[in-house]
Amino acid sequence: MPRFDGRAADELRRVEFQPNFTTNPAGSVLVRAGRTMVLCTCMVEDKTPRWLDEGQGWVTAEYAMAPGSTHDRARRERRGAGGRTYEIQRLIGRSLRAGVDMSKTGERSFNLDCEVLQADGGTRTASITGAWVALALAVDSLMQAGHIEASPFIETVGAISCGVVDGDCVLDLPYEEDSTADVDMNLVLLGTEKIIEVQATGEGGTMSDDQLTQLIALGRKGISELRALQLNALGPAACARLGL
Repeated sequence: MPRFDGRAADELRRVEFQPNFTTNPAGSVLVRAGRTMVLCTCMVEDKTPRWLDEGQGWVTAEYAMAPGSTHDRARRERRGAGGRTYEIQRLIGRSLRAGVDMSKTGERSFNLDCEVLQADGGTRTASITGAWVALALAVDSLMQAGHIEASPFIETVGAISCGVVDGDCVLDLPYEEDSTADVDMNLVLLGTEKIIEVQATGEGGTMSDDQLTQLIALGRKGISELRALQLNALGPAACARLGL
């Protein structure tokens, strides 16, 4: 069945990364995925949580919806993150940490902030994919300044949504599909092969083993394309320094 926007089942929305979108953070990027827009920034502190072992660094994340990101004004969460926000923050943080050797960062914290400026489905996956670029830009700046000797990156980290809509397995769901999907899945990969996380939920139905296999294959294809865009946003010189 044709999708409402004319895309093929395995086709991403138009994705763009605009690196160094703001200048105060050590790394920043504006990521666009269709009509979804997320500003991802990385601030670095020369300290780590008290419970962390000596010689280790730390990567953590916060996620927020800007008030004008949805049709109805989204209220800011002033007294701590709510359930959904807290879940997404934890997902972003642990996804990014899977791609970093913390023993090579020095005793510093990398604080990723993901601000959803406009939401049209896939905000958490766009946040992960964009936050990795912001983190890479921050690490590269520290390496160029001589504060980090060797790249701490194991591989890229990317994420994408897919799902079952009207019985068909499709990639990269906008709101129109996400809100009516029988099954909604988020896939996070290290590079293009190793799975960091799979979140699959029967929203309005269930899925077969074959459909699960199809969704993972779609996700791998999408993340492979996102990885190429991530590396292009960094540029060849930074990729060489980071060993990517």
